[in-house]
Amino acid sequence: MHVKRRWSAALVAASVGAVSITACSSPEDKVPSIGYSFDNVVDTYNARTVDGAASGARQAFTRVQVGFSYLGPEGDALSDNDIGTVSVVPGDTLTVQYSIAPAATYSDGAPMACDDLVLAWAANSGKFATDRPLFDAASTAGYSDIERIDCVPGAKEATVVFASGRSYQNWRALFGATDLLPAHVAARAAGVPNVVDPILAEDDDVVTRIADFWNTGWTLTPGSIDLALLPSAGPYRIESYTAEDGLVLVANEAWWGNPPQTQQVVVWPKGTDLAAKSADGSLDVIDHGAGAVDLGTTEGFTTTEEPSRGVEQLTFATQGVLADASARRAVAACIPRSDLFDTLGHPGFEAEAAGLGSGVVDSRLVQPDTLEYPSVATVVGDRYQRSDLDQASRELEAAGENALTVRVGYRGPDARRAQVVSRMAADCAAAGITVEDASSPDFTPSALRAGAVDAVLGSSGSLPGPSGSAAAVTARYSLRTGIGLNVGGYSNGRIDSIIDQLAVTDDPERVLALATEGENILWNDMPSLPLYNEPRTTVVSDGMQDVVPNPTAAGAGWNMDRWVLLR
Repeated sequence: MHVKRRWSAALVAASVGAVSITACSSPEDKVPSIGYSFDNVVDTYNARTVDGAASGARQAFTRVQVGFSYLGPEGDALSDNDIGTVSVVPGDTLTVQYSIAPAATYSDGAPMACDDLVLAWAANSGKFATDRPLFDAASTAGYSDIERIDCVPGAKEATVVFASGRSYQNWRALFGATDLLPAHVAARAAGVPNVVDPILAEDDDVVTRIADFWNTGWTLTPGSIDLALLPSAGPYRIESYTAEDGLVLVANEAWWGNPPQTQQVVVWPKGTDLAAKSADGSLDVIDHGAGAVDLGTTEGFTTTEEPSRGVEQLTFATQGVLADASARRAVAACIPRSDLFDTLGHPGFEAEAAGLGSGVVDSRLVQPDTLEYPSVATVVGDRYQRSDLDQASRELEAAGENALTVRVGYRGPDARRAQVVSRMAADCAAAGITVEDASSPDFTPSALRAGAVDAVLGSSGSLPGPSGSAAAVTARYSLRTGIGLNVGGYSNGRIDSIIDQLAVTDDPERVLALATEGENILWNDMPSLPLYNEPRTTVVSDGMQDVVPNPTAAGAGWNMDRWVLLR
């Protein structure tokens, strides 16, 4: 069961530089507007690239780029019938029929078509590669299991056929919110009539041009955006984006479903001066990691904190100073996981006996609120619970090292993560391991792949903002060879096989056996060190209605078109 808790507002604050929340949006506004802030940058329209997944694109655009499903507050993929209908075709092989609503049209007048599904599949399947994948996709989960898509360019119907034996369990999450990007824009950029014909014909030259645009063509720079590249298929569309006025989303006149309750939502991403925006009444909904910023006084606001579906963790490089698994185990051994949970993992409440947020997380492959978790978690036993300097020293010696310096990167400023790194540094120093804080405002997990840091502190998939789902797909696939979010470069053939098998089975006994075997390997290889379910904070004006906190990858903005601010 998903555990939800109301925590004391006084315990939310943890950083310097107080932010005082004093008022709601000005009643003199000509256009009804809601201010929304979250703890990530918005520098792309494409949430599916490696850096796009690590941005706030999914939180900003979940009601701009609508798909056949959306991620609800419990972490499950829920059907969105506005875009159309989905049905499973009877047969031995998983086959899914997608029917796009006849009225479904982008804000630039172009109809939504099966072309959009074909582009999503091509980009996220890993199918197109030379010496490296052409598309810089964050993950191929599910899409790599699709054998083909039957689509006539411009048609409203698509038949998705999965490979034999690859009945992907989480198929309902495919082609969901922020997965479908405007294929007609990519076709125009590549100089072709449509993307379907070259993709299905495997025309490498044209697909390369499509991929080049998909990878970088949807970059967003405040003050310099091209709205022609950014048509919407949701209740909101982008109107403007500047550092001074934020990312302005307005009601999409071409939207065919129920119109949004509020005509305008202004998104204020990480890096915004929250103190100033709070003082002038620009903020109505704030969605941040607990303790990341000091929210100051919350009079007139309701604060909710609850554990996320994402797991706070360290992701280690498998190159450089941590190339040897013994070196990674040495670092893990000196980290006080239990103390970190007690002091930073659940501020303000007594941990419950079971479920999300109830303790240190001891598995990377199954969620703490699943039936399998208690048994799988026994794999680690009492190891890596507290700082064990003797074990750290033995592992260092096994790695042939007397000392290590480990640079830990994360997107800053973030007061809670700064405290985590500080605690790690204090405990590990006695073992000869120097932990350095390598955070920066423009940090991305890709820095680990580039060798600029030795570890990333973030949530599932090394993501800096909200992450996770009930299916734990991002967490699992970020350990698979060749996946974009596997920024540490970890590779183990047996783990790859286990992840592939977990993706297509819902048999509890099989899941238990596979996850237990996998965790035995992972606690030895130590590509990452799970800490706890990341606590999330949602602060909402008392005048707001229908804001439902969503501690998953979707964030609080999952239903922003239903938000209402009563003045």
